[in-house]
Amino acid sequence: MTRLTRRWNPRRPPPTSRSRRPWLMPLAALALVVNLSALGYRITEGWDWGDCYWMVAITIPTIGYGEVQPLTHAGRWVTVFSVVGGLFVVQLTIQSLLGLSETGYFRRLRQRRFLDWLRTMQDHVILCGYGRIGREIASQLTREGVPLLIVEMDPERRDAAEEKGLPVLMADATLDETLLEAGILRCRSLVAALPNDASNLYVVLSARSIAPAIRLIARSDSEEAERKLRQAGADRVISPYVAGGRTMAATALRPLSVDFMDLLAGSDCEVEEFQLSEDPARLGAINGRTLQELHLKRHTGALVLAVRNPEPAPANPYSYRGSSYVKTGPELIANPGGDVRVMPGQLMVVLGSKEQLARFRALLGPAVVEEKPMLA
Repeated sequence: MTRLTRRWNPRRPPPTSRSRRPWLMPLAALALVVNLSALGYRITEGWDWGDCYWMVAITIPTIGYGEVQPLTHAGRWVTVFSVVGGLFVVQLTIQSLLGLSETGYFRRLRQRRFLDWLRTMQDHVILCGYGRIGREIASQLTREGVPLLIVEMDPERRDAAEEKGLPVLMADATLDETLLEAGILRCRSLVAALPNDASNLYVVLSARSIAPAIRLIARSDSEEAERKLRQAGADRVISPYVAGGRTMAATALRPLSVDFMDLLAGSDCEVEEFQLSEDPARLGAINGRTLQELHLKRHTGALVLAVRNPEPAPANPYSYRGSSYVKTGPELIANPGGDVRVMPGQLMVVLGSKEQLARFRALLGPAVVEEKPMLA
């Protein structure tokens, strides 16, 4: 499959202006014939420029509307030059444009413009794979108005994504070159939703090595794949079968709570994470104060759903429980009380509208750590 870009070969001579713009020569020849013919009528017949160019317009394509005015002997020679030169140049131009279309010049031009546009994307989500899971992910992100880029190699899936108006990078997501083209150094997160665990593992490894601070979410089909994906650097690993089973079980046991989450997804409320800096100086006056003392609900309208306190990372982040490995780490304090204190490195999960969340972020000020990775 043809890649969108080619590696630069130092032995290959740099492209000339003619190779970059192969359409320039035939169009320049056509413009030269048109202007020389009009100038000839101007000199030999003394017509104004409008009549000159009109005569050229009906002469070169041999339309045969008739002469603007009776021609002199010199004017007839100009007409002969327009007809002969025009036929030759027009034929050359048409053949050149058809040749450019057959060689894929216009397709490469569109691809180059698309890559230039990709370099302007900021704070977007890269979705690797547009299968059944990828389509649902794309639908949810599009509904939320999140900038999204699809990375897909299958032509049918690419066409399906483009029919939805989604930008698609036709390339192999497991390659570092592809992730750089997709703007991994400027995106907010990457989702690996390829159809097999091995490909998702390659994507996670490549992404983590290029952008260590990026948030990575990966799909897995087994517990073993989940463990390996986490070891490779995935922040979250989700199995469609496990997630679907839990949702069905929750619907059977607690249908109202599931309906509430569906209603929440369709409302203007959002759940956002606020990671506090590990530097106490950045927390300033809020360091060590309780949630009740800060009056976050009264000042912002947002609701703190959970708080995760920082803990030292264990030597082995996985422990063997039962028949599988599970990741160990700090636990969330759900529905925290007013006595919970704000401390460096803390993670707050907050519910509210966009305006309320913006006020919450402004109240915390420099204490919040931006999750977007820095540009290289």
